[in-house]
Amino acid sequence: MATDNLTAMLYKPKDLQLIQTPIPVLNDDEVLLRMDCVGICGSDVHYWQHGACGHFLLKEPMIMGHEASGVVAKVGLKVTNLKVGDRVAIEPGVPCRYCEFCKTGRYHLCPDMKFCATPPIHGNLVRYYKHAADFCFKLPDHVSMEEGALLEPLAVGVHACRRGGLNAGDSVLVLGAGPIGLLTMMTAKAMGASKVIITDILQSRLDFAKKMGADHTLLASRDVSEADMIKKIHELLDGYPDVSFDASGAQATVRLAMLATKSGGVAVLVGMGAVEQSVPLAGALAREVDIRGIFRYVNEYPIALAMVASGKINVKPLVTHHFSIEETLEAYEVARKGAGIKVMIHVQPKDTNNPVKF
Repeated sequence: MATDNLTAMLYKPKDLQLIQTPIPVLNDDEVLLRMDCVGICGSDVHYWQHGACGHFLLKEPMIMGHEASGVVAKVGLKVTNLKVGDRVAIEPGVPCRYCEFCKTGRYHLCPDMKFCATPPIHGNLVRYYKHAADFCFKLPDHVSMEEGALLEPLAVGVHACRRGGLNAGDSVLVLGAGPIGLLTMMTAKAMGASKVIITDILQSRLDFAKKMGADHTLLASRDVSEADMIKKIHELLDGYPDVSFDASGAQATVRLAMLATKSGGVAVLVGMGAVEQSVPLAGALAREVDIRGIFRYVNEYPIALAMVASGKINVKPLVTHHFSIEETLEAYEVARKGAGIKVMIHVQPKDTNNPVKF
């Protein structure tokens, strides 16, 4: 077994270091993974810059990374679903399996959830990482390691659409064209949405969204009033959206999700915003707009994988920057500046485990 276990460890806000850590020892139901691809999420940047994301606080050093794929290097004694050499996507949250939420199929709400790179749980931006075998999903030969890592944010989009009760033919509003907003938009299209409009404050993001399948785009700015934004959304959709997704978390977009959605429709709040916000709740409730939150995903990794493997969703263009693990700090700077869509860190040399060039 190799001894090099280069690790991206966050010690405190703005103090991310590459160090060596011991290669983990397996439990019987786990696999040891030689990590391949690890994407950078907005939450990673929040922890790095501020030591917090929502109500999760960094209190001790933490290994970064949760959007990931790897290759099985060793299997525990009770593992039967995987073998050495299998390429896998890693669902980063492992629940207790015994509580009410786990037993009723909503394991993402498990109070004892162990989720990668969420304090105090370590992540997987390392050379070698161990994980529960039943939360590793074998990749088909034609699916790349990068696509495997992108199943994590895609699963968020899938969960958002399922929580929204999206039906074929629905009109959809997506507020925010970052990675989660884009993947939610792409999932909505794949699930049969007839029209999707997406908004953002950056025209470059909207141009990218158009290439990825958005029917309409709308640039938001401080010069455009809330009422005018709603009017433009309705004009472009030729009606009200049946389902709206806020993928920003900003108060302005949360408000739009509630105000623009048709009466009897659904507003899904995906983005993580401020703990308290001023929103038009009474009006939304009087129009019977269902307001639903989401938290990560549940039983959606297989769906996300099937969508990618079948070609229903093409996530490849979202990866705009590639770095080696030795360039982790540079990669995080690019992600912080928002220069691209998805920044991917390669723990092994790029394409080492891809059957074809990505």
